[in-house]
Amino acid sequence: MLNPKDMADKITKTDEEWRAELSPDQFRVLRQKGTEPAFTGAYWNAHDEATYLCAGCGAKLFASDTKYDSGSGWPSFTAPAAKDAVATETDSSHGMRRVEVTCACCGGHLGHVFDDGPGPGGQRFCINSASLRAEPAKK
Repeated sequence: MLNPKDMADKITKTDEEWRAELSPDQFRVLRQKGTEPAFTGAYWNAHDEATYLCAGCGAKLFASDTKYDSGSGWPSFTAPAAKDAVATETDSSHGMRRVEVTCACCGGHLGHVFDDGPGPGGQRFCINSASLRAEPAKK
């Protein structure tokens, strides 16, 4: 597993290697740019303190203190855990123009970012639960 603090290491694997490590849903979302239906993912309604890691490589992506209920049915965050934790690129699929969010370490598809979020940054990182693994806060 990647040390979440070391974002400099890029992870590259074949589809066969990814399939062996991920569940079918995780593979579909992370490696094939799929999405899960709204209000079905494990974390859309989660409220516990946690760090959200990439389900593919273990990189630290988001923290629960930036998570909020956007009403969209997907986990939503106002910002990534670190500026370089995620990468973005234009997504013109499905007849829409959106900004795709990927894991900066393994390139896994996470979801999309929109400019309709709360707070001073105004961003909503709309992320698939299948692309995340929650690590509960230590008490």
